[in-house]
Amino acid sequence: MSENTAIQTATSAVIFGCSGPELLRAESDFFARIKPFGFILFARNIESPEQLLKLTSDLRNSVGCDAPILIDQEGGRVARMREPHWREWLPALDEVAISSDPERSMYLRSRIMAQELLAVGIDANCAPVLDLVRPETHGVLANRCYGETPEMVVKIGRAVATGLRDGGVFPVAKHMPGHGRASVDSHKDLPRTDATTELLAAHDFAPFKALNDLPMAMSAHVVYEAYDTVPATTSQKMIRLIRKDIGFSGLLMSDDLSMEALSGTPATRAAACREAGIDVVLHCNGILSEMEAVAEAAGPLTDVAKIRAQNALATRRAPDDADISILEAEHRALLSGAGRV
Repeated sequence: MSENTAIQTATSAVIFGCSGPELLRAESDFFARIKPFGFILFARNIESPEQLLKLTSDLRNSVGCDAPILIDQEGGRVARMREPHWREWLPALDEVAISSDPERSMYLRSRIMAQELLAVGIDANCAPVLDLVRPETHGVLANRCYGETPEMVVKIGRAVATGLRDGGVFPVAKHMPGHGRASVDSHKDLPRTDATTELLAAHDFAPFKALNDLPMAMSAHVVYEAYDTVPATTSQKMIRLIRKDIGFSGLLMSDDLSMEALSGTPATRAAACREAGIDVVLHCNGILSEMEAVAEAAGPLTDVAKIRAQNALATRRAPDDADISILEAEHRALLSGAGRV
């Protein structure tokens, strides 16, 4: 099914999760009615390759199109697909530290990850992580980052994005415009930074500007006090900065509405995101009553968002012809100097 058909079918500016490893009838009926742009999967949805392939097929069948299905498969702690059915990976920052060629290493692991994702019907990965790690970066994020400097993060981020794309999976950059100065966990509290506009532009925002050609990005639930008093996800000022200063023209989705960095009900959070200029809101917990309220508050995709979504989905392509066993051997060799085999 074409990208145009997928966008014409989608009506709601939402990406939703579901409650478990099987799509419930009530969920299927709801998705058929509201037609979300896409779906996202978590560990609660995953048991085996066969089960997961059926779930991704059922999700797409519920909306009658080839809707994108997303996952957070970074490696390390943030990996929804794990042993015994899928490979385990080091945290990104640890791999970058020990690899004899971090750029190549991170490309290879992303290419291998993409093969695993696409085999079970998942065609979008919420990566690369373009946040700069800093001394104050909260532990929930720190070892998921790629480095301390914009130069390193840009180099590794591009390699990750290319590896995913070469494997037939499109990348979703996060957390735009930069989450590294957050010293609290945005799942539980609202991070703030008082960094100057000059410092943010030169450092935190720089990787996102350098990779502003990626098809899709996820916003940061962080207050940048030099610009606004509310999180970037719900800030018109920050969304304008993302569009104009950073130059991102792709599809912009929110981080999860369920995170406590945001205030209000799920519905008021969704409405605030849309009012700020977010194209598509993300709601992950699979609670149907919340999804119903969020869908109503988020409303339909705008005409501009439809164009951005169509452009993002147009980047989906067949994977290149690669021998995964050869890529795995090369990846192991790059880490073997640190005793990883």
